[in-house]
Amino acid sequence: MEKAKNTESIAEKTILLSALIITYNEEHNIKQVLEDLDFADEILVIDSFSTDKTAEIAKTFNNVKVTQHTFENYAIQRNKAISLAKGNWILFLDADERLSPSLKNEIIQTIQNKPRFNAYYFNRTFMFANRQLRYSGWQTDKIIRLFRRENAHYSLQKTVHEKLQTTGEIGKLKNKLLHFSYKDYSSYKEKMILYGKLKANEEFTKGTNPNYFHFYLRPSYQFINQYILRLGILDGKKGIIVCYLNALSVYVRFRELKRMKAKN
Repeated sequence: MEKAKNTESIAEKTILLSALIITYNEEHNIKQVLEDLDFADEILVIDSFSTDKTAEIAKTFNNVKVTQHTFENYAIQRNKAISLAKGNWILFLDADERLSPSLKNEIIQTIQNKPRFNAYYFNRTFMFANRQLRYSGWQTDKIIRLFRRENAHYSLQKTVHEKLQTTGEIGKLKNKLLHFSYKDYSSYKEKMILYGKLKANEEFTKGTNPNYFHFYLRPSYQFINQYILRLGILDGKKGIIVCYLNALSVYVRFRELKRMKAKN
C-alpha cells in the first residue's frame, strides 16, 4: 500500500509543472534560463532550427527535452509547445527572461496551495544592457506566464505580443520577472524590425490599407507616447533609443504591409 502511495506521489509530481521555452539562436541566454527553471517537473525547449548552439546547449541538461519545429509565428509556436506539455500547470518563459529566488518560491507556493485562479500575470522589469529601464512605457508591463494547461491557447489573431486565451479569473504574482530584452542596439533593432514584419501580417489579414496616417502619424505617436507621456525622457539616452526603435517597428509594419499589398 505504501509503495502504491509513493508511486502515485511521484506520478503527480512529474506532471505538476511544465516549463516551456521557444527559441531561435539564443545560445547567449539558454543556459541561464534553463538553470532558473531547475524546479520544474518538465522542461521543454521548442527550437525553430537555430543556427547557433542553442539546441546543443539545451541538450546538455538531463531534465530538458528539445523539439525542433519550423517557425511560422509566435502564437503557433507557443501553441505547439503547449500541445507537447504534460503538466497541469504551464510556466512559459522567453529565453531572455529570468526568475529571482523570490519569484521561484512564489510560483511553487502558488501552484501547490490550491490556487483560486487559472492563470497569473507577472509584472516585468525591463533590463537595458543589464540596467533597469524605469519608464518609457515599460513601468506597467505585465504578461501572463503561469497558467493551467487545460483550455489554454494563444490566439492566432495576435501573432506578435501573443494573447493567451484561458478560462476563469486571472490573478497576479507579487514578485517581478526580469526581462533582459535589450542586449545591444543592433540586436534590439533586429528584433523590432522582425516584430514589425510579423505585425504586418496581422494588418494584412484585417484588410488595413496603409496611408500617410500609418506611415508618419502612427510611428510619431508611438514615440511621443512612450517618450513624453510614458516618461521615457526620464530614462535619458536609454529612453530615446528604446522609444525610437519601438517607433521604427511601427513604421516597418506599414512599410511591409504596403509591400504585401503591392505584391498581391
